[in-house]
Amino acid sequence: MKHNTHPAYSQRSVYIVDGSRTPFIKSMGKPGPFSCSDLAVAAARPLLNRHAFAAEDLDEVILGCVMPSPDEVNIARIAALRLGCGHDVPAWTVQRNCASGMQALDSAAGNISSGRSDLVLAGGCEAMSRAPLLLKPDMVAWLADWQKARSVKAKLQVFSKLRPALLVPVIGLLRGLRDPTVGLSMGQTAELLAHRFNINRDQMDEFALASHQKLAAAVECESLTEIEAIIANDGAIYDFDNGLRADSSVEKLAKLRAVFDRQGLVTAGNSAQVSDGAAWLLLASQDAVDEYQLPILGEIVDCHWAGLNPAQMGLGPAHAVPPLLQRQNMKLADIDYWEINEAFAAQVLACLAAWQDEDYCRNELQLESALGSINPERLNVDGGAVALGHPVGASGARIVLHLLNVLQRNKANTGIASLCIGGGQGGAMLISRQGIKS
Repeated sequence: MKHNTHPAYSQRSVYIVDGSRTPFIKSMGKPGPFSCSDLAVAAARPLLNRHAFAAEDLDEVILGCVMPSPDEVNIARIAALRLGCGHDVPAWTVQRNCASGMQALDSAAGNISSGRSDLVLAGGCEAMSRAPLLLKPDMVAWLADWQKARSVKAKLQVFSKLRPALLVPVIGLLRGLRDPTVGLSMGQTAELLAHRFNINRDQMDEFALASHQKLAAAVECESLTEIEAIIANDGAIYDFDNGLRADSSVEKLAKLRAVFDRQGLVTAGNSAQVSDGAAWLLLASQDAVDEYQLPILGEIVDCHWAGLNPAQMGLGPAHAVPPLLQRQNMKLADIDYWEINEAFAAQVLACLAAWQDEDYCRNELQLESALGSINPERLNVDGGAVALGHPVGASGARIVLHLLNVLQRNKANTGIASLCIGGGQGGAMLISRQGIKS
């Protein structure tokens, strides 16, 4: 297998100036209080207000989103206009499933490195609670026949063909979380990984519990400084990730039934939560930093995208990280902190197991030996998607933003954010604070 041996952003440095996000709001089975663009605007407005440049000074706005509503086509443009960027600032939306937010950052960084842009607002958003209910094709055909029928007799003939089964909606979210090429839901792919790497239910539940405990500790210590509160139309204030279950326990998690297979191990408790949220980062070249006197919080050094069998999609990070390390002449031990998105507890555990598996590294990753292990105390130190949610378009941006804050808080230099991607891909981004004084 051949990998690109050149760093992604080798022409000009790409700096992270600032970032912010909304709380991630757990879906409660009905449309949530905010549209996707509401979330995007709420996260970006205080971020832009903190800096001296005007919104019109941005070179472009790039936003990752998987399922914008029909009123939010090219949602990046809608968010940009609502933020006051004006008609002259171009904006575009990207979609790479779970990594859409990271793809937005990669696209922005590439443009800055090449000299096409100097100051870019990039991130991701998703309102999963507002995923559409769709009509079946047969129902759409029935409606077409109804529209064409002109006489009362014709209308009655068409009406006589209406059956209750036609009225059953297609749940867009469930369709979106299923891979049509292999006929498996994302949860079923996690079951396959648990079986492949001998990951048992106790290990998965313990991982999930740790995610909640770490998030609870971060909330208690006020470590999630990137969150901006958002107020709903009814006056309700959302200022923390409300999927947190601080009272969770292994005993409670053990009582939950498997969701995707009756004899399976993956439950709602050891899977990422369906949620709504948005996250942004402000990226700049050295020229923009100098012109607007911007702080430098970190640098995006490199990014790598990998493909793999869709039935094993959870191993995306296992495939995306090694080429990134090879390009930078680095080892796992050289990375100070990690953010690996917790789509499923089994999926993260499988990635860690794959890196320690000699056969997997040789046969699947084309490495000479096992990649090794990472210190669990340096992984997802403030919890992850199992505890705080996974709004698919936003998570790729969130993990990069939070990784930067973790590095700053711990006076560390390097970090990697990575995630698996539905459809059989993986993404990884290398962040550095080397030499940054702030």
